[in-house]
Amino acid sequence: MFKGSLVALITPMAEDGSLDPKAFQDFCAWQIAEGTQGLIPVGTTGESPTLSHAEHHRVVAMCVEAAGGRVPVIAGTGSNSTEEAIELTRHAKQAGADAALIVTPYYNKPTQEGMFLHFKAIADAVDLPVIIYNIPGRSVVDMSVETMARLAKHPNIVGVKDATANLTRPLHTRAAIGPDFCQLSGEDHTALAFLAAGGHGCISVTANIAPRLCAEMHAAWDKGDLAEAMAIQDRLVPVHDAMFCETSPGPVKYAASLLAKSTAFCRLPMAPVSESTRARVKAAMVSAGLLN
Repeated sequence: MFKGSLVALITPMAEDGSLDPKAFQDFCAWQIAEGTQGLIPVGTTGESPTLSHAEHHRVVAMCVEAAGGRVPVIAGTGSNSTEEAIELTRHAKQAGADAALIVTPYYNKPTQEGMFLHFKAIADAVDLPVIIYNIPGRSVVDMSVETMARLAKHPNIVGVKDATANLTRPLHTRAAIGPDFCQLSGEDHTALAFLAAGGHGCISVTANIAPRLCAEMHAAWDKGDLAEAMAIQDRLVPVHDAMFCETSPGPVKYAASLLAKSTAFCRLPMAPVSESTRARVKAAMVSAGLLN
């Protein structure tokens, strides 16, 4: 079971837009040292849409190497082409990833049956645990609980990253599939509420820059210390707001640059964040105690 505070990793780059392997692996090591319980490379936060296949493969392999078995690596391997998703998932398995995070097909707008067949084809082709990534805000399609319940019968389909921000969804998913289906929030703001609704953890953007606080919030929840968990949540809400005041990963890469963990560079079509966003990000980090 994947649980607790997991991070949707940024992909550090040099100012010319090339990958920065040392910064990336150092960043993975720092995340583990700070208490992060799982690493998710090459998701949207990792700028997967603008990485070449060779770069995608390399980032997954570097993440597995940096993790060294200390925490699970859940590689982003989704695509709106089923064959491409199978190829990326095969590589993730070969590289030693513990699971694959696969987004619902974007732009194509498949039906529920199309989504079922897409995920079934991937799970049939590669013997690797699959976590469905349901994010209607980016993919336009929304996998229903009924479709997810059909897919959960496949032994390789083990969970969901739910970025709907609909807190009735984990309740219905748990009722339809059972408590062993891994449910991870994909929305930082809902992390605690999602746990209360039967979830197991959160795949977080904010954890890129506040890994210890995010991990401590989940640890407090696990201990039953709701007051402490909520106090940390209160500290983090302005940071969550700042991380999404412009399209992610622009704000979080700028925040990482303030911590000297990466440059702020994002590949086009992601533009540099505005002056007002930079001020908001910095103020939120100061208020949460992440910057002096």
